[in-house]
Amino acid sequence: QLQFVESGGGLVQPGGSLRLSCATRGNEYATGWFRQAPGKEREGVSCITREDNTNYADSVKGRFTISRDNAKNTVYLQMNSLKPEDTAVYYCAAAWDSKCTVVLEVTLGQGTQVTVSS
Repeated sequence: QLQFVESGGGLVQPGGSLRLSCATRGNEYATGWFRQAPGKEREGVSCITREDNTNYADSVKGRFTISRDNAKNTVYLQMNSLKPEDTAVYYCAAAWDSKCTVVLEVTLGQGTQVTVSS
């Protein structure tokens, strides 16, 4: 099983919170969260390296927090102050670089739907 497994999505009202989880293999250099809204290209949301260096898309800075639990081989994405424009399918995958721009596509999971709506 090379694909990572995402979970934790759902329907939430604007201003609400969700925490996404990504089950990884534990040996990747970096893990990234990505999202794709209907009719739009996939975009990077956040990235965390094995040294715990993190970065975020400008659109989520200050609202989303990425973290990892090495003992559980899990990477989390805490999403606060959610907006309707955050609605998308969220994916996680391994990456080769510190900003998660070089994605190991074979690890991309099936995704978890996040819907922000009143």
